[in-house]
Amino acid sequence: MALDTWLAFFAASWIISFSPGSGAIYAMSCGLNHGFRRGFIGTFGLIAGIMTALAVVAVGLGAVLSTSTHAFTALKWLGVAYLVYLGLKQWRAAPVPMAAVDRDAPNVNARTLMVKGWAVNATNPKGLVFMMAVMPQFIDGHASLWSQYLAIAATMACTDFVAMAIYTAFAARVLAFFRSEAQIRFLNRLFGGLFVAAATALATFKRASA
Repeated sequence: MALDTWLAFFAASWIISFSPGSGAIYAMSCGLNHGFRRGFIGTFGLIAGIMTALAVVAVGLGAVLSTSTHAFTALKWLGVAYLVYLGLKQWRAAPVPMAAVDRDAPNVNARTLMVKGWAVNATNPKGLVFMMAVMPQFIDGHASLWSQYLAIAATMACTDFVAMAIYTAFAARVLAFFRSEAQIRFLNRLFGGLFVAAATALATFKRASA
């Protein structure tokens, strides 16, 4: 990948990474529920989900989802159901103050945090559509495709790593000042509602060709 092309993609990646969406909501939810150090583990799952979408497009499966209405719809509703599940779980979460969460953080299952993060991004067909729409603009068909895919993957992983760290830190540090049960209950329901809102947005999402 030429340097000027990579720089253009690098700039676009920052915009993409900081764009509000289900990934950002999940990162902030992790920060709220588990503090920064433990909650940031969920970011690795989010990045793995992005890499999954990239791999699907790279091996050509994205074309199948693009042309198969049934496959696309199935993936979309799977993503919707999962976001609603996360929303309901957050909504009903016990109003535990952040100080108590930080003390209990080592008991949180890191694998669960990563798997949930992976599912948030891997079951979102908007990510696949984005990959199929945006990546070709930065790909040189006369050069090695795999080296370009690796450059794109590394760049997106880097920018998303930083963006999700900021989202997680914001929730863990700023929202940590909310200490009463009523305040924590409000935050739980706020994030639960955001997950459901993201699910609603995904449910109404359609491919440009549809």
